[in-house]
Amino acid sequence: MRSWRHSENKHTHHPVHHNGLYRNLPTFDPSIKGLTAIVTGANGISGFHTMRVLLESPERWSKVYALSRRPPPEKMMALLSESQRARVQHVAVDFLDEPGKIASAMTAANLQADYIFFYSYVQPRPPPGAAAWSNAEELVKVNSALLDNFLAALTLSKITARRFLLQTGAKNYGTHVGRARTPALESDPQPAHLEPNFYYAQEKSLFAYCAAQKTSWNVIRPAWIVGAVNNAQMNALHPFAIYAAVQAHKNEPLQFPADWDAWQFEAHHSTAMLTGYLSEWAVLEDKCKNQAFNSQDTSPLSWDRFYEELARWFGVAKGVQPPDEDLSKYSVIVGKSGKDTPMG
Repeated sequence: MRSWRHSENKHTHHPVHHNGLYRNLPTFDPSIKGLTAIVTGANGISGFHTMRVLLESPERWSKVYALSRRPPPEKMMALLSESQRARVQHVAVDFLDEPGKIASAMTAANLQADYIFFYSYVQPRPPPGAAAWSNAEELVKVNSALLDNFLAALTLSKITARRFLLQTGAKNYGTHVGRARTPALESDPQPAHLEPNFYYAQEKSLFAYCAAQKTSWNVIRPAWIVGAVNNAQMNALHPFAIYAAVQAHKNEPLQFPADWDAWQFEAHHSTAMLTGYLSEWAVLEDKCKNQAFNSQDTSPLSWDRFYEELARWFGVAKGVQPPDEDLSKYSVIVGKSGKDTPMG
């Protein structure tokens, strides 16, 4: 997937800046002040980190409304300064409720928003033994309802933002179905004929809403999101952490269950914080309206490098055992091909 190029920032008379390990971040015209934002799914990896990004700029973002069923946990809020916490107002809503109830909660909170960042997501439980995304139709039903109910509630509340940002992801390109073209381009056709995908339904709803309300949109598509929150519905690090802790306790090395090609394959990820910076940039740039952007960190990581750090972090004294050279010990998993994949 293509990386976000900061050089496209139109405010060329304002230099880029750095924040910790995040380099060459855009700066904005200092006259942009007093903005308000809605961040939905504020307890999730993406929502919380975008909220952190906005709160770093107190003059630019005076208020952030965190919309979720429950307030952000105290351990997460402790990452914010006292002044940042003071600019967050939690509004308890369930987007599976009917729009009138959602609108009433927003009206009661005197909610106003210049910009909206939508990260709400529900992962329905798949049938026993099935893969996480195998229940595609149920995913469409539930996650389409989340957005549709919220959009209807905004209309009832007479809240129209300058820009509405929706985050989807790499499954937009069918990478979870089978082989797809690389690198993925935002202009690539969506393989809607292969299976239902709630990303497509959500985009259709968003585009119709923005056309009716005469406002604009952005879609952000990260892949393999990296971040830390209290309750991440999809966090692949948890089982690795447990495995490493157990191996350290048993005084045994970490083992990788695949061959050398997989071991040294470089994969790209999307840090939630950096994707938050991208999202802020996209909504504040007029020339970015009504566009989708892929997001990745351009910091490729192999399983080799990951296991090395995993062993160090959890104190695995025996280190890492590399893949076995005997190919007969491996089984081959055959995926879909031909017309059953995005490439056709």
